[in-house]
Amino acid sequence: MLKQLIRNRLVVVGIIIIAMCIFSAIFSPLLAPYSPLEQRLVEGLQPPTIEHPFGQDKLGRDILSRVIFGARVSILIGLVTVGISALVGIIVGLIAGYLGGIVDELLMRLIDILLAFPGILLAIALMGVLGPSLNNVILALCIIGWVGYARLVRGQVLAVRNFEFVSAARALGASGFRIVLRHILPNIMGPLLVQVTFGLAGVIVAEAGLSFLGLGTQPPTPSWGMMLNEGRQFLLVAPHLSIFPGLAIMLTVLGFNFVGDGLRDVLDPKSKVR
Repeated sequence: MLKQLIRNRLVVVGIIIIAMCIFSAIFSPLLAPYSPLEQRLVEGLQPPTIEHPFGQDKLGRDILSRVIFGARVSILIGLVTVGISALVGIIVGLIAGYLGGIVDELLMRLIDILLAFPGILLAIALMGVLGPSLNNVILALCIIGWVGYARLVRGQVLAVRNFEFVSAARALGASGFRIVLRHILPNIMGPLLVQVTFGLAGVIVAEAGLSFLGLGTQPPTPSWGMMLNEGRQFLLVAPHLSIFPGLAIMLTVLGFNFVGDGLRDVLDPKSKVR
Protein backbone atom coordinates (compact mmCIF):
# COMPACT_ATOMS: atom_id res chain seq x y z
CA MET A 1 0.00 0.00 0.00
CA LEU A 2 2.82 2.39 0.83
CA LYS A 3 4.48 1.69 -2.52
CA GLN A 4 1.24 2.41 -4.35
CA LEU A 5 0.77 5.65 -2.41
CA ILE A 6 4.31 6.82 -3.16
CA ARG A 7 3.77 6.21 -6.89
CA ASN A 8 0.95 8.75 -6.83
CA ARG A 9 2.54 12.18 -7.22
CA LEU A 10 -0.45 14.04 -5.84
CA VAL A 11 -0.33 11.93 -2.68
CA VAL A 12 3.38 12.76 -2.27
CA VAL A 13 2.57 16.45 -2.70
CA GLY A 14 -0.23 16.14 -0.15
CA ILE A 15 2.02 14.39 2.37
CA ILE A 16 4.65 17.11 1.96
CA ILE A 17 2.07 19.87 2.49
CA ILE A 18 0.62 18.16 5.58
CA ALA A 19 4.11 17.52 7.00
CA MET A 20 5.06 21.17 6.50
CA CYS A 21 1.85 22.32 8.19
CA ILE A 22 2.33 20.02 11.18
CA PHE A 23 6.00 20.98 11.41
CA SER A 24 5.03 24.66 11.41
CA ALA A 25 2.42 24.07 14.10
CA ILE A 26 4.85 22.24 16.39
CA PHE A 27 7.88 24.48 15.90
CA SER A 28 6.13 27.79 15.25
CA PRO A 29 8.04 29.65 18.01
CA LEU A 30 11.30 28.69 16.29
CA LEU A 31 10.16 29.27 12.71
CA ALA A 32 8.32 32.58 13.11
CA PRO A 33 10.66 35.54 12.52
CA TYR A 34 8.65 37.78 14.87
CA SER A 35 6.14 37.45 17.66
CA PRO A 36 2.63 37.13 16.18
CA LEU A 37 1.40 39.65 18.77
CA GLU A 38 4.12 42.29 18.29
CA GLN A 39 2.53 45.54 17.08
CA ARG A 40 4.20 48.28 15.04
CA LEU A 41 1.41 50.75 14.45
CA VAL A 42 3.48 53.11 12.29
CA GLU A 43 4.14 50.23 9.86
CA GLY A 44 0.51 49.16 9.48
CA LEU A 45 -0.62 47.73 6.12
CA GLN A 46 2.91 47.61 4.75
CA PRO A 47 3.24 45.40 1.63
CA PRO A 48 5.62 42.41 1.51
CA THR A 49 9.28 43.32 1.98
CA ILE A 50 12.51 41.46 2.64
CA GLU A 51 12.05 41.89 6.40
CA HIS A 52 8.35 40.96 6.23
CA PRO A 53 7.88 38.57 3.26
CA PHE A 54 4.09 38.41 3.73
CA GLY A 55 3.69 42.07 4.71
CA GLN A 56 2.10 43.51 7.85
CA ASP A 57 -1.50 43.90 8.99
CA LYS A 58 -3.28 47.06 10.11
CA LEU A 59 -1.56 46.89 13.53
CA GLY A 60 1.87 46.30 12.01
CA ARG A 61 2.00 42.64 13.02
CA ASP A 62 4.04 40.31 10.82
CA ILE A 63 1.64 38.26 8.69
CA LEU A 64 4.16 35.45 8.06
CA SER A 65 4.50 34.89 11.80
CA ARG A 66 0.72 34.94 12.26
CA VAL A 67 0.21 32.47 9.41
CA ILE A 68 2.77 30.11 10.96
CA PHE A 69 1.15 30.34 14.40
CA GLY A 70 -2.29 30.02 12.80
CA ALA A 71 -1.36 26.50 11.73
CA ARG A 72 -1.44 25.54 15.41
CA VAL A 73 -5.11 26.42 15.72
CA SER A 74 -6.16 24.66 12.52
CA ILE A 75 -4.18 21.48 13.18
CA LEU A 76 -5.21 21.31 16.85
CA ILE A 77 -8.90 21.77 16.14
CA GLY A 78 -8.73 19.39 13.18
CA LEU A 79 -7.04 16.56 15.05
CA VAL A 80 -9.09 16.88 18.26
CA THR A 81 -12.43 17.30 16.49
CA VAL A 82 -11.89 14.45 14.04
CA GLY A 83 -10.51 12.23 16.82
CA ILE A 84 -13.55 12.73 19.06
CA SER A 85 -16.05 12.63 16.18
CA ALA A 86 -14.56 9.45 14.74
CA LEU A 87 -14.49 7.73 18.15
CA VAL A 88 -18.14 8.55 18.89
CA GLY A 89 -19.18 7.70 15.33
CA ILE A 90 -17.37 4.34 15.41
CA ILE A 91 -19.01 3.35 18.71
CA VAL A 92 -22.49 4.37 17.58
CA GLY A 93 -22.06 2.81 14.14
CA LEU A 94 -20.80 -0.48 15.55
CA ILE A 95 -23.68 -0.70 18.03
CA ALA A 96 -26.32 0.18 15.42
CA GLY A 97 -24.93 -2.07 12.70
CA TYR A 98 -24.25 -5.14 14.83
CA LEU A 99 -27.29 -5.12 17.11
CA GLY A 100 -29.80 -3.91 14.51
CA GLY A 101 -33.50 -3.89 15.39
CA ILE A 102 -34.93 -1.13 17.55
CA VAL A 103 -31.48 0.07 18.63
CA ASP A 104 -30.51 0.62 15.00
CA GLU A 105 -33.79 2.41 14.26
CA LEU A 106 -33.48 4.80 17.22
CA LEU A 107 -29.84 5.69 16.50
CA MET A 108 -30.45 6.18 12.77
CA ARG A 109 -33.45 8.43 13.37
CA LEU A 110 -31.32 10.56 15.71
CA ILE A 111 -28.70 10.81 12.97
CA ASP A 112 -31.36 11.71 10.40
CA ILE A 113 -32.58 14.54 12.64
CA LEU A 114 -29.07 15.97 12.94
CA LEU A 115 -28.47 15.61 9.21
CA ALA A 116 -31.68 17.51 8.49
CA PHE A 117 -29.95 20.70 9.64
CA PRO A 118 -27.19 22.28 7.51
CA GLY A 119 -23.97 21.55 9.39
CA ILE A 120 -22.44 25.01 9.30
CA LEU A 121 -25.74 26.68 10.34
CA LEU A 122 -26.10 24.29 13.28
CA ALA A 123 -22.49 25.05 14.30
CA ILE A 124 -23.19 28.80 14.09
CA ALA A 125 -26.29 28.38 16.25
CA LEU A 126 -24.37 26.36 18.82
CA MET A 127 -21.58 28.93 18.90
CA GLY A 128 -24.16 31.68 19.38
CA VAL A 129 -25.46 29.85 22.44
CA LEU A 130 -22.15 28.66 23.88
CA GLY A 131 -20.10 31.76 23.02
CA PRO A 132 -16.95 32.07 20.92
CA SER A 133 -13.90 30.18 22.18
CA LEU A 134 -11.51 27.46 21.05
CA ASN A 135 -13.12 24.77 23.23
CA ASN A 136 -16.62 25.68 22.08
CA VAL A 137 -15.55 25.48 18.43
CA ILE A 138 -14.34 21.92 19.02
CA LEU A 139 -17.55 21.03 20.88
CA ALA A 140 -19.80 22.49 18.17
CA LEU A 141 -17.94 20.73 15.37
CA CYS A 142 -17.96 17.42 17.27
CA ILE A 143 -21.72 17.59 17.83
CA ILE A 144 -22.33 17.76 14.08
CA GLY A 145 -19.26 15.78 12.98
CA TRP A 146 -19.82 12.29 14.42
CA VAL A 147 -22.94 11.49 12.37
CA GLY A 148 -21.03 10.98 9.12
CA TYR A 149 -18.69 8.46 10.73
CA ALA A 150 -21.60 6.67 12.40
CA ARG A 151 -23.47 6.19 9.11
CA LEU A 152 -20.34 5.00 7.33
CA VAL A 153 -19.42 2.50 10.05
CA ARG A 154 -22.99 1.25 10.33
CA GLY A 155 -23.17 0.60 6.59
CA GLN A 156 -19.83 -1.22 6.60
CA VAL A 157 -20.86 -3.35 9.60
CA LEU A 158 -24.10 -4.37 7.88
CA ALA A 159 -22.04 -5.58 4.93
CA VAL A 160 -19.37 -7.40 6.97
CA ARG A 161 -21.41 -9.01 9.75
CA ASN A 162 -22.80 -11.68 7.43
CA PHE A 163 -19.43 -12.77 6.07
CA GLU A 164 -18.35 -16.34 6.71
CA PHE A 165 -15.51 -15.49 9.10
CA VAL A 166 -17.95 -13.61 11.33
CA SER A 167 -20.41 -16.50 11.26
CA ALA A 168 -17.56 -18.90 12.08
CA ALA A 169 -16.47 -16.80 15.06
CA ARG A 170 -20.06 -16.67 16.28
CA ALA A 171 -20.39 -20.45 15.89
CA LEU A 172 -17.23 -20.97 17.95
CA GLY A 173 -18.84 -19.08 20.82
CA ALA A 174 -17.06 -15.74 20.52
CA SER A 175 -18.84 -12.92 22.32
CA GLY A 176 -20.39 -10.06 20.42
CA PHE A 177 -17.80 -7.67 21.87
CA ARG A 178 -14.95 -9.85 20.64
CA ILE A 179 -16.51 -10.29 17.20
CA VAL A 180 -16.93 -6.55 16.77
CA LEU A 181 -13.41 -5.63 17.92
CA ARG A 182 -11.40 -8.53 16.50
CA HIS A 183 -13.25 -9.41 13.30
CA ILE A 184 -15.50 -6.56 12.12
CA LEU A 185 -13.66 -3.37 13.06
CA PRO A 186 -10.30 -4.28 11.43
CA ASN A 187 -12.10 -5.08 8.18
CA ILE A 188 -13.82 -1.68 7.91
CA MET A 189 -10.78 0.48 8.68
CA GLY A 190 -10.06 1.24 5.01
CA PRO A 191 -13.12 3.41 4.25
CA LEU A 192 -12.86 4.86 7.75
CA LEU A 193 -9.29 6.09 7.15
CA VAL A 194 -10.41 7.76 3.94
CA GLN A 195 -13.31 9.43 5.75
CA VAL A 196 -10.97 10.69 8.50
CA THR A 197 -8.62 12.24 5.95
CA PHE A 198 -11.42 14.11 4.20
CA GLY A 199 -12.89 14.98 7.59
CA LEU A 200 -9.72 16.80 8.60
CA ALA A 201 -9.98 19.00 5.51
CA GLY A 202 -13.63 19.71 6.24
CA VAL A 203 -12.99 20.64 9.86
CA ILE A 204 -10.21 23.07 8.87
CA VAL A 205 -12.58 24.80 6.45
CA ALA A 206 -15.39 24.86 9.04
CA GLU A 207 -13.10 26.33 11.71
CA ALA A 208 -11.90 29.00 9.28
CA GLY A 209 -15.52 29.84 8.45
CA LEU A 210 -16.50 30.20 12.11
CA SER A 211 -13.43 32.33 12.83
CA PHE A 212 -14.21 34.47 9.79
CA LEU A 213 -17.65 35.16 11.27
CA GLY A 214 -16.10 36.02 14.64
CA LEU A 215 -17.43 32.86 16.32
CA GLY A 216 -14.16 30.96 16.53
CA THR A 217 -10.78 31.79 17.99
CA GLN A 218 -10.76 35.25 19.51
CA PRO A 219 -8.07 37.97 19.18
CA PRO A 220 -5.19 38.23 19.65
CA THR A 221 -4.70 34.47 18.98
CA PRO A 222 -3.79 34.09 15.29
CA SER A 223 -6.29 32.15 13.19
CA TRP A 224 -6.41 31.88 9.42
CA GLY A 225 -10.16 32.52 9.26
CA MET A 226 -9.93 35.53 11.56
CA MET A 227 -7.06 36.92 9.48
CA LEU A 228 -9.25 36.67 6.38
CA ASN A 229 -11.95 38.63 8.17
CA GLU A 230 -9.47 41.29 9.29
CA GLY A 231 -8.16 41.71 5.75
CA ARG A 232 -11.60 41.84 4.13
CA GLN A 233 -11.98 45.60 4.54
CA PHE A 234 -8.53 46.23 3.03
CA LEU A 235 -8.84 44.05 -0.08
CA LEU A 236 -8.30 46.96 -2.47
CA VAL A 237 -5.46 48.71 -0.63
CA ALA A 238 -3.70 45.76 1.04
CA PRO A 239 -4.77 42.47 -0.56
CA HIS A 240 -1.85 40.61 1.03
CA LEU A 241 -3.75 40.59 4.33
CA SER A 242 -6.19 38.06 2.84
CA ILE A 243 -4.10 36.39 0.16
CA PHE A 244 -1.60 34.61 2.41
CA PRO A 245 -3.97 33.18 5.06
CA GLY A 246 -6.30 32.18 2.21
CA LEU A 247 -3.45 30.36 0.49
CA ALA A 248 -2.59 28.61 3.77
CA ILE A 249 -6.16 27.30 4.08
CA MET A 250 -6.29 26.26 0.43
CA LEU A 251 -2.97 24.41 0.44
CA THR A 252 -3.69 22.59 3.71
CA VAL A 253 -7.11 21.44 2.53
CA LEU A 254 -5.65 20.40 -0.83
CA GLY A 255 -2.98 18.37 0.97
CA PHE A 256 -5.53 16.37 2.96
CA ASN A 257 -7.74 15.90 -0.11
CA PHE A 258 -4.80 14.62 -2.18
CA VAL A 259 -3.93 12.08 0.51
CA GLY A 260 -7.59 11.10 0.90
CA ASP A 261 -7.97 10.51 -2.84
CA GLY A 262 -4.81 8.39 -2.86
CA LEU A 263 -5.96 6.30 0.09
CA ARG A 264 -9.34 5.75 -1.54
CA ASP A 265 -7.73 4.55 -4.77
CA VAL A 266 -5.40 2.17 -2.90
CA LEU A 267 -7.94 0.79 -0.44
CA ASP A 268 -10.80 0.60 -2.94
CA PRO A 269 -9.46 0.09 -6.48
CA LYS A 270 -13.05 -0.15 -7.81
CA SER A 271 -13.50 3.57 -7.06
CA LYS A 272 -10.97 4.57 -9.72
CA VAL A 273 -12.45 6.31 -12.72
CA ARG A 274 -11.15 4.83 -15.96
